Amino acid sequence: MSTSSSATDDLRSWLNTELARLIAAHGVPGAAVGVLIDDETIDSAAGLLHLGTGVEADTDSLFQIGSITKVWTATLVMQLVDEGLLDLDTPIRAYLPEFHIADEDAAAAITARHLLSHRAGFEGDLFTDTGRGDDCVQKYVATLADTPQLFPPGERFSYNNAGYVVLGRLVEVLRGAHWERVLTEHLIEPLGLRHAAPGPYEAIMHRVAQGHVADPEGTLVPAPMWSLVRSNGPAGASLSMTARDLLAFARMHLANGQAADGRRVLSEESVGAMREIHAEVPDLGLLGNAWGLGWEIDETTAGRVVSHDGNTIGQSAFLRILPARGIAIALLTNGGDSMALYRELFGALFDRLTGAELLKPLPTPPDLEETLEETEAAYYVGTYSASILDMIVTRDDEGRLWVDEVPKGAFAELAQPQQRTRLVPYHDGSLITLEKRMGTHFVYAFVGVDGEPARFLHTGRAMPRHP
Repeated sequence: MSTSSSATDDLRSWLNTELARLIAAHGVPGAAVGVLIDDETIDSAAGLLHLGTGVEADTDSLFQIGSITKVWTATLVMQLVDEGLLDLDTPIRAYLPEFHIADEDAAAAITARHLLSHRAGFEGDLFTDTGRGDDCVQKYVATLADTPQLFPPGERFSYNNAGYVVLGRLVEVLRGAHWERVLTEHLIEPLGLRHAAPGPYEAIMHRVAQGHVADPEGTLVPAPMWSLVRSNGPAGASLSMTARDLLAFARMHLANGQAADGRRVLSEESVGAMREIHAEVPDLGLLGNAWGLGWEIDETTAGRVVSHDGNTIGQSAFLRILPARGIAIALLTNGGDSMALYRELFGALFDRLTGAELLKPLPTPPDLEETLEETEAAYYVGTYSASILDMIVTRDDEGRLWVDEVPKGAFAELAQPQQRTRLVPYHDGSLITLEKRMGTHFVYAFVGVDGEPARFLHTGRAMPRHP
């Protein structure tokens, strides 16, 4: 679609009014939103960057983009492909001989394509702090030697933060520089981004958002730390920017790899390859139907949507791109009910810009609170384990199913509470929470073989059943 000056002014005025109204309605301290339409960016900001200091958000304010960083890392990897420095289907051991996990056969078979599409199969939620030095990513990869393999490489999708740190190390080795420097020299500078910072030392030179979390009484307060550990940078620790700069990155992908000044940043072939489906994702309600090379993918009535979300400590970010329409929308927030804000704001924007309902309906439990006989429940009942969480599914004497979520490791250190939730049957071997959490009902997909207990509880991550 093309936009006139009047339409642009109307959208800007609407954004200014709606963003202020919606952050108040959903308890979000501060937020920034940007809309890209046919090469023109319209942005707005509202609220406070920090409830303690009272500094106001403006359109030059930096927010963390969290795991949207993964698409930036994927873009750096695809630049290596463009230059003939990397083959996506060659085992990464050819480039990183130091890469080891507990399963040596798997380590020798895993490729960059597996890592980019979250199909490498090893435990992924590892947030090991290996210091603040430029060698922290290298040191992080060295800690993976005992990491368990959950399934053979390529077998299924399981979101993997650690895999993206490995990709970051791959970039470092093939570029001969640490990841933040490569990010700056190969993306931030070529895209002409003036308000983007790979880490806290660069961010402090700007107007920066602080994340906010709920205290034990439920009051929103500034988070006890600003960012995740530096070693997780390639997966999404502290990269921060304005909504406008995030949309400049999106615009490059919409323009088939060209920056606004015409500079070639990524080949048209690599842009297309990143949007191709490489992995199907279980129907969990909150994730896309599939994953590409970095991008989350959904098919909609307005065409394919490529996207990614990001969450750090008290900050959440959302990016949606409609390539067929030349539209991208970015939302950056620093606490509160950011999911509700996203859904209401993006729903209205999609309707305004496309006339289509592009957001998937939130999953809802059936009206009948079904109970299960012991033999039926046996498929689900058990303990499913990851390094940061145990999920224990049980059946009570009345046939009701429950899940106890017990934080471990990094989650326990962040004082994440243990939770107990009622589950009811949903569809296709999945269960759904009876009560809402964070504004939605969560779906748990169970993966296994008929007649045997489920092998995995899938929440976006495939958590294996504990023996």
